[in-house]
Amino acid sequence: MKYIVCLKQVPETDKVKINPQTGTLIREGVKSIINPYDLYALEAALRMKDAYGGEIVVVSMGPPQAEEALREAIAYGADEAILLSDRAFAGADTLATSYTLAQAIKKIGDYDIVFCGKQAIDGDTAQVGPELAFRLGIPYATYVYKLEIRDGVLFVERNLDDGTQVLKLSLPALVTIVKEVGEIRVPSIRGKMRAKKAQISVWGGAEIEADPSKLGLNGSPTRVAEIFSPPPRGEKIILTGKPEECVKQLCEKLKEVIL
Repeated sequence: MKYIVCLKQVPETDKVKINPQTGTLIREGVKSIINPYDLYALEAALRMKDAYGGEIVVVSMGPPQAEEALREAIAYGADEAILLSDRAFAGADTLATSYTLAQAIKKIGDYDIVFCGKQAIDGDTAQVGPELAFRLGIPYATYVYKLEIRDGVLFVERNLDDGTQVLKLSLPALVTIVKEVGEIRVPSIRGKMRAKKAQISVWGGAEIEADPSKLGLNGSPTRVAEIFSPPPRGEKIILTGKPEECVKQLCEKLKEVIL
């Protein structure tokens, strides 16, 4: 079995700033971390490896400093890491990102399951996973928290707004993972030592045989024009007292608004 985990390094801040000329994130001077949902994706892959054997390849698209995220993934237990880094990749929206990742995964080849976090905390689009599956031509399931392989078929359980759903997917397949998959393990000392010595492969556009017109800003039909906090929606009221007293207060306030 071969598992591929897509990781993204994101700013560790809620004060994201945008370059007004390029519409891209300003990362200078901002500490970066692995996207939290991608850590759950890595944990899901590690659990599958524990249960069924195989190897885990982590892939990240980003600037050279994204190598830190890949080494961290190796410390957790990943076997191999590939950094997709090229100036041509800069400014990619979800469409260009999914194209770049797909080209890399096609080069890796012979994979069984691709894992993604349900979404990135900087963009919150949840689009890359499904777009990537479409480009690879494989089935996918989103918001997955449980996986099991039976007779060569992948069974998953996923969250829905009104309950859960069980799906059966032929392999290879892609899943996006939610935090309900379980607690993330702690990297071992041996894993940290191995991460320091690991060789990180770096691929650019030429290595993945990418079409330059589909990369970065050139391949991105969308731009971030502005990021802002929505205005307050009105005065906040905190109700105090026993539950029955709060209910009575709430009813009175609703009457004032409605009547």
